[in-house]
Amino acid sequence: MSAAQGQDRSADAGCVNLRWSAALLDGLFRGGLRTLVLSPGSRSTPVVLAAQRQAGIDIVPILDERSAAFFALGTAGASGRPVALLATSGSAPAHWYPAVIEASESGLPLILLSADRPPQLRLWGANQTVDQTRLFGAFVRESHDPGHPLDDPKALKALRALGLRAATLGLGPRPGPVHINLPFAEPLVPAGDCEPEPPVWPALPVAAEVTSYQALDSLPAGRGLIVCGPGAFADDFAPTLRRCSEHHGLPVLADPLSGLRFGPESAQVMTGYDALLRNAAAAKALRPDWVLRFGRAPVSKRLGEWLAGVPAILVDPGGGWCDPSHDVRQRLSASPTSVCEALLGLDNRSAGDDWLARWQGAERRVQALADAHLAGSPWCEGHLLRALMARLPAGESLLCANSLPIRQLDSWSGSRAAPLGLFCNRGVSGIDGQLSTLAGLSHGGRPTWALLGDLSFCHDLSGLLQASRLDRPVLVLNNGGGRIFDYLPQHGLPGFEALWRTPVAPNLAALAAPFGLAHRSISDATGLEQALDDALGRGRVAELIEVRIDADQSRAVHEGFWRRVANAPIIEGG
Repeated sequence: MSAAQGQDRSADAGCVNLRWSAALLDGLFRGGLRTLVLSPGSRSTPVVLAAQRQAGIDIVPILDERSAAFFALGTAGASGRPVALLATSGSAPAHWYPAVIEASESGLPLILLSADRPPQLRLWGANQTVDQTRLFGAFVRESHDPGHPLDDPKALKALRALGLRAATLGLGPRPGPVHINLPFAEPLVPAGDCEPEPPVWPALPVAAEVTSYQALDSLPAGRGLIVCGPGAFADDFAPTLRRCSEHHGLPVLADPLSGLRFGPESAQVMTGYDALLRNAAAAKALRPDWVLRFGRAPVSKRLGEWLAGVPAILVDPGGGWCDPSHDVRQRLSASPTSVCEALLGLDNRSAGDDWLARWQGAERRVQALADAHLAGSPWCEGHLLRALMARLPAGESLLCANSLPIRQLDSWSGSRAAPLGLFCNRGVSGIDGQLSTLAGLSHGGRPTWALLGDLSFCHDLSGLLQASRLDRPVLVLNNGGGRIFDYLPQHGLPGFEALWRTPVAPNLAALAAPFGLAHRSISDATGLEQALDDALGRGRVAELIEVRIDADQSRAVHEGFWRRVANAPIIEGG
């Protein structure tokens, strides 16, 4: 196809609608869908055209939407597969409602595809247009409205993943209907020849949801990687994971919030990957063919970007679907420990004797570079975090604020044999409520220290009303506001200081005094060591330790470290 033809096709809205629909149906098909029951209409035309081109899908036309829905219900019950319903916009999908309720209560996998007018027509009195989003309320397992069709590879990838997700959820631990509302703008028919390009799916087995770990009877071929993101894992997970890693020669990358960096099994995990992946040769040489994922999305943005496009198996016992890059091809609804135990029963599928060894060697070299860099650099957060990891008592906990503190902890924490509970409100990554969360942790019986930024501390000043519940120090990084933006593209924009960095300059000593918190200010390694000695010597005591950081100097240290890693011979022979 010539460039001109490609431009003509992308400019044809009818072709864009068709390609969008084809991507969705391809994902549904790979999730197990084989039947599409449709009632005739105009707005649903792109999906019909795509279905005609999707080999293996049986198209069943039924005039009455209510009858069509119950027909689909029966087909799903008999086949054990997800069955799709398709109708045009307006009142048409509302006729599905009785069957949707039945599917919800009976646990049958209906995929509800409601065609819709474009969003700009909703609520403006346009003909045959109602608000169809979340039309079926609590009777669907999920409801999606992916928005206006786009002729963009990333958007098509996301929609294909949505199709797989919908079909998989329909068969999940709590099976039932899933709703996808599909707005289409006219023209609904392509102006000329428009065959959707066949999607390229990585070679990983794709199946409906596996709800029992016994169904995991093989691992994909090639070089695998285990990534453990944030999550609350059972005590027996770490030792079982270590045995699984050794048995199959699979490197384990452990996010700090996985808890796997701290404890007797921690020496076996990789922690320096955020810096390591800044080395182009290492990033290329160590890229896996597939990844086995436990937990939520990791803190490291660089890791997430590097893994984009690598087919993944996701283990989530709660039935979640954490897949921001849309690369999950199979989801296992089983406990992480049971999955690892099942893998121990499989034949060794090592990618070669040197795969795990190469990762371990790269990890050692990155950690040596980190030690050397900090040893020759001005005092900054890296030194602070290394000291905390070395000195915090075994079995105690640390609450780390979002934004820059958790990213710096990810970079510098390394691992330690002594257990440490690490908490961070990472679900939506807000900087709010930190002091109040800390008080709740203490009240719940967890002796918890805190590492907060100046903005996150000031964002929850009312949390100081709970200061009497605290029993460990609160360290506040006073570095002049939201310094995370110093590392982002916003740095240097007009108004940067006032509109992004938003520095605050409160007198922390004066803030702490009314609430009975002692205050101490430090700005170097000596001051930190003395503060930690005093805090540990006094036992259960709460105080505010203000850590003054030269933010510009700190940024230079961090960027110098990344350059050092990027230019170092991380990979042997590379």
